[in-house]
Formats: sequence, structure tokens, C-alpha cells
Amino acid sequence: MSNNSLEVGVSIQIQKPMHEVYEAIVDPAKMTQYFISKSSGRIETGKNLTWRYPEFDMEFPIRVKETKPNEYVSYYWNNGDKETLVEMTLKQGINKATIVNITEKDMPNDEAGINWLKGNTEGWTNFLSCLKAYLEYGVNLRKGAFTYRKM
Repeated sequence: MSNNSLEVGVSIQIQKPMHEVYEAIVDPAKMTQYFISKSSGRIETGKNLTWRYPEFDMEFPIRVKETKPNEYVSYYWNNGDKETLVEMTLKQGINKATIVNITEKDMPNDEAGINWLKGNTEGWTNFLSCLKAYLEYGVNLRKGAFTYRKM
């Protein structure tokens, strides 16, 4: 990342093995329990998918770049007029836990980019919190969390 571009970076440790965390990220049946409301398919290298979120009445195109089972997921999605790259890396944590690192890049280092950075850092932190709550406790933190946005 240069001084001219911005990149989101967040991480968390989840008390589950890497395989379980990976499957929760790529399996649409699991993703709908904490993140999206619908997906056109499983995240796999080269696939083009469509996601829906419970709080938005619109579809979001996803272009999967690469997956490495239990280790890595990357895809492109649109942020306004620009396509950005999301990368999720899984690493072995303490006591069979999994450390999940997420980056999203890149946007210009200007006012619009700074607003994107703030919003998407919040969004990816929410994603990780929801993923952790779902995997460790079976709770869907996202359910009803953003219904106020429909008002």
C-alpha cells in the first residue's frame, strides 16, 4: 500500500479449527446464519456470485479470485464505481483456534477514500464479530441489527 491508496485491515481469533471457520466463510448455508440473506452459490475460485443482505433490497455481484481450502479466500466486489479486492487469510491460532485476517484494497487517499475506509473497517469488524458469535455461540448478531436502515 502506498501513501496514495487506502486499505482496510482487521483481524480476530476464533475458538474453532481452521476448517470450520473456512466453511463458515465459503458455504452459503452457513453465511446466511450470520452475514448475508442469500447467495447464488459457494465461494470457489473463478465463480461469479450474487449476494443479498437482509437490510438491503438489492443484489451485490461477487467475482471470486481465488480460494485455498482452510487458508485463503479472495474476491472482488463493487464499492460505488470502483471494484475492490477482499482477502481473507486464516492462520493457526492458540489451542486449535483460527486467526482470521481481512484486508480490502484499495481506494484513493482522499475524502471519499477516507469515508470508505471508515465505513468498511466498521463493516469488516462487524463481519468478524458476527462470524465469531455464530461459530462459538450459535448466535446471529446481525439479525435485526440494521433494520433501522430500511426506515
